[in-house]
Amino acid sequence: MPAAGIAPGGSGKEYPGNLTPFVTVTCIVAAMGGLIFGYDIGISGGVTSMDSFLRDFFPSVYRKKHADATVNQYCQYDSQTLTMFTSSLYLAALLSSIVASTVTRVFGRKLSMLFGGLLFFAGALVNGFAKAVWMLILGRILLGFGIGFANQSVPLYLSEMAPYRYRGALNIGFQLSITVGILVANVLNFFFNKIAGGWGWRLSLGGAMVPALIITVGSLVLPDTPNSMIERGRADEARSALRRIRGVDDVDDEFSDLVAATEQSRLVEHPWTDLLQRKYRPHLAMAVCIPFFQQLTGINAIMFYAPVLFNSIGFGADASLMSAVITGIVNVCATMVSIYGVDKWGRRFLFLEGGVQMLICQAVVAACIGAKFGVDGDPGELPKWYSIIVVMFICIYVAGFAWSWGPLGWLVPSEIFPLEIRSAAQSVTVSVNMIFTFAVAQIFLMMLCRLKFGLFLFFAFFVVAMSIFVYFFLPETKGIPIEEMGRVWRSHWYWSRFVEAEAGQGNGNLEMGGKVA
Repeated sequence: MPAAGIAPGGSGKEYPGNLTPFVTVTCIVAAMGGLIFGYDIGISGGVTSMDSFLRDFFPSVYRKKHADATVNQYCQYDSQTLTMFTSSLYLAALLSSIVASTVTRVFGRKLSMLFGGLLFFAGALVNGFAKAVWMLILGRILLGFGIGFANQSVPLYLSEMAPYRYRGALNIGFQLSITVGILVANVLNFFFNKIAGGWGWRLSLGGAMVPALIITVGSLVLPDTPNSMIERGRADEARSALRRIRGVDDVDDEFSDLVAATEQSRLVEHPWTDLLQRKYRPHLAMAVCIPFFQQLTGINAIMFYAPVLFNSIGFGADASLMSAVITGIVNVCATMVSIYGVDKWGRRFLFLEGGVQMLICQAVVAACIGAKFGVDGDPGELPKWYSIIVVMFICIYVAGFAWSWGPLGWLVPSEIFPLEIRSAAQSVTVSVNMIFTFAVAQIFLMMLCRLKFGLFLFFAFFVVAMSIFVYFFLPETKGIPIEEMGRVWRSHWYWSRFVEAEAGQGNGNLEMGGKVA
């Protein structure tokens, strides 16, 4: 049977509060933390398709691309060293997210954002002046440390600052920044590739210092969240901050619930160990499964290597970079659709609609590439109409991801965790995301060489699996105050068996009045 949720508006208390200009601007500034992640996703794929970059650092790939006419078109970029340049960042982000969990909980969300910006800036500097492959890898590792801190803290910050009625839209600002970062990177790659002398890749990689400065400065001027202030013993400041954030004086109910949640969380000495408790089984399942499925949609294979992929299926260098720009524009526009609809249509609807859309597009792209390239990778002359169809369906696929699994993969985990395990659980989400981002980035070009057009069918299988998972196991969370989220699990057909016996224990299961639908 499908997942059951709580009827919006009937979930219990409705805290007073408005979408104030202050909280709107605050969330916009914080969401810009996504720029560093998006810029890197977009820049790495474009740079690795530039001949000047390949000639300087990966000459074997350059020779396969230009000198060896016998190389299968699917396999011309198959190099573990080249993919390590891309994927090393995500292994570093995985490691730093574990440290970031403690920093976020003990010192606040702002400090974690600051560390993220500074580390990312250092990585961009090293990459921009790189003279050898080891400098590229070192720079990528520093970038990864920065992304680990930012991805740990920004979604939590947004979910805690936003009024619960607008939590979805404001949190998706993080994903919107990611898509803007991807688009900006693709546009810059297109123009920097035209610079005479072949040094444009340095500007592409060094340009990451700009989004790093944005999040660094932003972290210095942003207020801390009331949740974090209470967690660190600053209750009076938290009450004043909550009044300013909500735009009303009557914040007693919400403040009392935050304090009660914090008191419960202080009883938890080992949040990492407590994650394994039976009552947190649904939270742990979502912390693992949602980022796992998000990466196995295949989206990062498309976004990392869009120029490489388009080049591999017969587009010229400029055409492949321009095609990546087009998909970047689609990505931004579709994310805006999610901002409009997430609190209107709900999380589950967007998850399921996006899954169906991506599945259809993957099947069509696999058929198109298979019909023209076969298994030998020799398409002959590609007609213009064929290229248009491939780009069009990849764009529709990107749109499906951008208004579903892209933003919701960060939103839903950040809003469902009770305070006592929130930082640790978010760290699990980031870690799982980075593990599989690393894995997909590392093996994608090898899989493209071996599976050929079947690669898209491989990802399509996981789209089917994740859609079934959402239908049966993910409850609807729109319109539910973040501190009342325990009701969602206790009303669910499957997860209730894990949390029902623990009702009233822990922040995620606080009884706060109201009826379960």
